[in-house]
Amino acid sequence: MLKRFTLTLILALLVCGLRSPVADADSPRVKVRWVDDGDTIEVTGGERVRYLGINTPEVAHQDKPGEPFGDEAKAFNKKLVQGRWINLELAEQQRDHYGRLLAFVFLADGTFVNGELVRQGYAHLLRRQPKLRYWKQLLELQRQALRQKKGMWSLPVANPEKFYIGNKRSWIFHRPHCQFGRKTAADNRIRFRDRYEALYHGFSPGRRCKP
Repeated sequence: MLKRFTLTLILALLVCGLRSPVADADSPRVKVRWVDDGDTIEVTGGERVRYLGINTPEVAHQDKPGEPFGDEAKAFNKKLVQGRWINLELAEQQRDHYGRLLAFVFLADGTFVNGELVRQGYAHLLRRQPKLRYWKQLLELQRQALRQKKGMWSLPVANPEKFYIGNKRSWIFHRPHCQFGRKTAADNRIRFRDRYEALYHGFSPGRRCKP
């Protein structure tokens, strides 16, 4: 069950006299003030929102260079939501370790923003919660983008391996030499013949070994 929105933002909405056009009280209507990158925005009340269930390539920040398609993902996200009213759906784990709200995002016309980023090849799935709503829909959109080689899936695989190691508990896959892949318990281990197969089954690339 989706939980109620945070007290801070509810109070902000009440002060502003805003109400969601939908019946679900857990889907408040807010306005996007700023787009940080492909999967993070700032909304009414100053809250930062991290899109749930997906991950986009990093943009350059501080002393770290950006990743391929990071700028394109940000630009597409900005085109979708900048300055627009959106509805948020929060899962049971409402915040990440950075304090950002975790949400599925919808435009007023019903467009599923998380899904659009996946469909266009600007995001891959990131399954951090076992009962992730819209998982099947997101997975099918990712498979479609992979088959059509959209967005970042048009790029050649960097340093392909003979196989990859997936962790059925974390839904992350690694290069065979990665310490996190090697430490995966036998009961949780699954072997993929290539990167495409891992992504096709909804596994996310490890952040350390970048398979």
